[in-house]
Amino acid sequence: MYGKAFAPEYQGELKSALGVNSSYEEVLATAGALRRTAATPLEEARASLAVAEASRRLGRVAEAGGAWRASYRSARRAGEPGAMAWALWSGGTLARQCGTLPLARRLLAHASDLAAGSGDRIARGYCLAGLAETGRIQGDYEAVAGLHEELLAEARAHGEARHIVWALSGIAQMHRNTGELDKALEMFEESLRIAADADDARGRAWSLRGVADILSDRGHPGPALTLLSEAEAICRRMDLASALAYNHKMRGNVLYRAARYADARRMYARALAEFRAIDEPRGAVLSRLGLVKSRHFLDRPRALTLRDLGSLEHEVARIGLLHAGKMVSAFRSQLSTAPEVSCASPS
Repeated sequence: MYGKAFAPEYQGELKSALGVNSSYEEVLATAGALRRTAATPLEEARASLAVAEASRRLGRVAEAGGAWRASYRSARRAGEPGAMAWALWSGGTLARQCGTLPLARRLLAHASDLAAGSGDRIARGYCLAGLAETGRIQGDYEAVAGLHEELLAEARAHGEARHIVWALSGIAQMHRNTGELDKALEMFEESLRIAADADDARGRAWSLRGVADILSDRGHPGPALTLLSEAEAICRRMDLASALAYNHKMRGNVLYRAARYADARRMYARALAEFRAIDEPRGAVLSRLGLVKSRHFLDRPRALTLRDLGSLEHEVARIGLLHAGKMVSAFRSQLSTAPEVSCASPS
């Protein structure tokens, strides 16, 4: 069994003041006030960690970078390797969000070692999860599938609902991307049930997005858009900037699959602007690909589409996004065998 979701990144006094569903503006205000009045380096480290995580999720990259580094310095002054691990976990997560995957792996690996040495099991689990997620978003499923399963089993054993939801969603995404839609839907739906029972609103928003993706892929755009609207309301309530942008990108996917290319183009453009505002290149690449595909079916000349795909290929190679690279290559192959299209939809 599992209990209510909790947020282990809120520590010390913040543990009782904040919860897993606290809005990130609230987290910033509460943690910022505590950081200004902290009496010890450990209190400073804990407050700065919360500031870093709230800033990251709000898309304020510079503030997040300064805060996790401040947290690490304070934790080091306090002689607390567990707190140092949490700070590096935050830094590694930020690096992954910003598309700097080698740095993310280095920071998360060091954090995992520190957490193991400190005996902080939860910190070590989060650091390993960060490494697993870095490999997953890159598309290196063979390398990280086993680690996802291991972390899922550990989370189930300890009844940690939030971590169970993360692992289930991650494994489901890998199944979805390799064409195992039945298994993916089963796991997304389980993560959705657990998130709801554990009162994990953020996990629920991500799980809703996953279920919507499968429904859309199976030709049910209406129910998919309804689920995305429900998830969007959660994202807005909690100030989830990155999750909201991914929600809009997925809405673009749903509209594209339904051949509503003009609507899809507008939604992808919106998501692209949101990803650029929070400096998240992976989301920006995926939104750009959606834009290229939508514009192609709105009478964009093939030569311009091919030019745009070349630019995308360069970007996914720079970041190291294997799965996204396969998606770009697949569309290029589709273009090479398809006749020029002409649509009545306005461009």
